[in-house]
Amino acid sequence: MTGSQIEGLVGMLATSGLLVLMVLPSVIGIVRDRRIDRQLREAEKGHRAERRAQKSSDRSTVPSTATWYAEGRRSKKLVSS
Repeated sequence: MTGSQIEGLVGMLATSGLLVLMVLPSVIGIVRDRRIDRQLREAEKGHRAERRAQKSSDRSTVPSTATWYAEGRRSKKLVSS
């Protein structure tokens, strides 16, 4: 190999290395996003199946915040002076 061929090879390898360094974070981000999307889909499927299996009589009877607030306001007595 001559000096100019080695220079061309080094230049090509440096350019390829820079390209890989610039593209690698994007590829890692895409793979990570797809993994998170897959996990979210699986969790949603499990949540839907859980809802279908649960009957209305099995559900918790804890009142909502609005109900709790309204009951507290009704129980207070107004004192007139």
